[in-house]
Amino acid sequence: MDFLRWLFEAQIPVGGSVLVLREVLGNIFGLASALGGMRRKVWAWPIGIAGNLLLLTVFLGNVFGAASPATLWGQAGRQIMFISVAAYGWYRWRQGRQPGTHGHAIVPGWASPKVRMAMAAAMIAGTAGLTPVFDAMGSYPPVWADAWTFMGSLLATYGMARGWTEFWLIWVAVDIVGVPLLFSAGYFASAFMYLFYGFFTLAGFFVWWRADRRVNRPPKPTPEPETAGALS
Repeated sequence: MDFLRWLFEAQIPVGGSVLVLREVLGNIFGLASALGGMRRKVWAWPIGIAGNLLLLTVFLGNVFGAASPATLWGQAGRQIMFISVAAYGWYRWRQGRQPGTHGHAIVPGWASPKVRMAMAAAMIAGTAGLTPVFDAMGSYPPVWADAWTFMGSLLATYGMARGWTEFWLIWVAVDIVGVPLLFSAGYFASAFMYLFYGFFTLAGFFVWWRADRRVNRPPKPTPEPETAGALS
């Protein structure tokens, strides 16, 4: 109990302000999970779940009576969604490990054009549908940005579980909107983490792209042996 009390109350002084320790730790776990995902390691999922649990308590700050700057229902909902989809991804990657993959859980690939269109439609429709819901719950404005980050995070995490290379680009779209929202709401640790994460996701995209090209590159044709007649 003493440890939990310390964990919920611990703060890190930075200049004239403070950072909530749980927010810092949660983002460190999230970054470690992203690194594992880029390397296609199964351990990325449980590490990410631990970070999500910590951040859930942060973004529900007022519910827990903590000294958090603002309550972001969309950000809190993201953590619950992350945990659910991560459980699916953890199972899928464990089942997908094959001999000869050098420890990688999956082989990256591209989603079909129909899947891309469906994901784009889900992003737009989900943002439009969740905005009034989060607004009614009192989420920090602009509420559409909270809804956008929620939907993008859902689609990106699902895409990672399926091994679609495009999921990295969805994260970029999430960060473009989410970073200004977090700065505005006062979640500076998360904002700086996601600012860095935006560049990290671009690197992850190219890592998966190159891995896909290596795996799916057609084999070079084997030259036919010269016959005795050709030598005469």
